[in-house]
Amino acid sequence: MAPAHLDILYRGPLSSCNYACPYCPFAKRRDSRETLARDAAQLARFVAWIEGQTARSLGILFTPWGEALIRPAYRAAMARLSRLPQVRRVAAQTNLSWPTGWLDECAPERIAFWCTFHPGETPLDRFLGRCAELDARGIGYSVGIVGKREHLPVLAELRRRLRPDVYLWVNAYRDEGPHHYRADDLALIRSIDPLFDVNRTGIRSRGLACATGESVISVDGDGEVRRCHTVKARIGNLYDPDFDAALTPRPCPLAQCRCHIGYAHMPHLGFREIFGAGLLERALPPSDAPPQGATG
Repeated sequence: MAPAHLDILYRGPLSSCNYACPYCPFAKRRDSRETLARDAAQLARFVAWIEGQTARSLGILFTPWGEALIRPAYRAAMARLSRLPQVRRVAAQTNLSWPTGWLDECAPERIAFWCTFHPGETPLDRFLGRCAELDARGIGYSVGIVGKREHLPVLAELRRRLRPDVYLWVNAYRDEGPHHYRADDLALIRSIDPLFDVNRTGIRSRGLACATGESVISVDGDGEVRRCHTVKARIGNLYDPDFDAALTPRPCPLAQCRCHIGYAHMPHLGFREIFGAGLLERALPPSDAPPQGATG
């Protein structure tokens, strides 16, 4: 039996990005024309499938390797999906570097963004200007940053200048080992993002309940379904007629989960209660106070 609601994390073959962040393997990568054409065709097939899913509600999060919203096909797809009655939310991870006029074609209450600020790639004023354009349209979003120590001064400035009710998250920087942060660094980060330590240390997850594979799935451009981006085992194909049979409760097989997109769906952490309708885009409900930390 099909679940009443299904969240889909979609990641096609597109891996190009217009930014050159030194901590990202996809910095300034260019896709070939063939890859872009294949990605656009697979995206169109996915949107057509969503249009046919009238018996359940859906949430969609685009999680590209690079930056998808500089591509017109993704902007058109998000606008189209936001107007479908069966789509509760369509969201995307993005650097906010694109023109915003297309947002006027979207249903603002059903589109949202998981925004990352990259200090070496764009001025803070420009990034905040794009946030203001989302605000003016009533579109929900979160903002985050990779927590390198050199980014901490701008992190504090970003917190001062964002709307107080916008959740500002910090992804732990791990490339320089477990001693990258000093005690005062951690105090600053925790004062801004009380959930930071969940991301920094990860969750001992093996055998624990997780909604991925049951009501949350990861889908690639070919429609191949995995429970999440981290667990590589295939569980089915989205376009198979009997796909729903693959959706079943599955305990986590990993010793540790360190990815927000994964552990956010572990019931014992309470993230669904913390984020509410903003779970896909990592955004707190507008009226909520800053999160006080996950349980467990």
